[in-house]
Amino acid sequence: MSNTHSGKCFCGAVEIEVTGEPEGMGYCHCSSCRSWSAGPVNAFTLWKPEAVKVTKGKNKLVSFEKTKNSQRKFCKTCGGHVMAGHAPLGLVDVYAATIPSLEFVPGVHVNYAETVLPMKDGLPKLKDFPSELGGSGESVPE
Repeated sequence: MSNTHSGKCFCGAVEIEVTGEPEGMGYCHCSSCRSWSAGPVNAFTLWKPEAVKVTKGKNKLVSFEKTKNSQRKFCKTCGGHVMAGHAPLGLVDVYAATIPSLEFVPGVHVNYAETVLPMKDGLPKLKDFPSELGGSGESVPE
């Protein structure tokens, strides 16, 4: 993998750059992610905040915070989703589709107890979140 990857919102007004390697990659099945992404599952890549930089259009990036756990960021011009801050965890989720040059290698499914799209891929399926991120760490059957 290259050390730096660039991405942008739907219209290109906001551009970002991630550097280094993600802390983790996987799929979230929670109802909030499903509703926000307008899809049955959200593919995430998690980064330390210092590894994520807005390189263009910072003034066009707006945020919506439904809960203290997720600060969802999107372009105010096109509405394109870019990333979500997870301040309590010290991580930023840059949506996998936002950074197409990053090889997406998922390692886990989180909030699988809420799934509407069962995925039989052999990856661990967690009821909620890993224990080190404040969840139960409990696995559920595939």
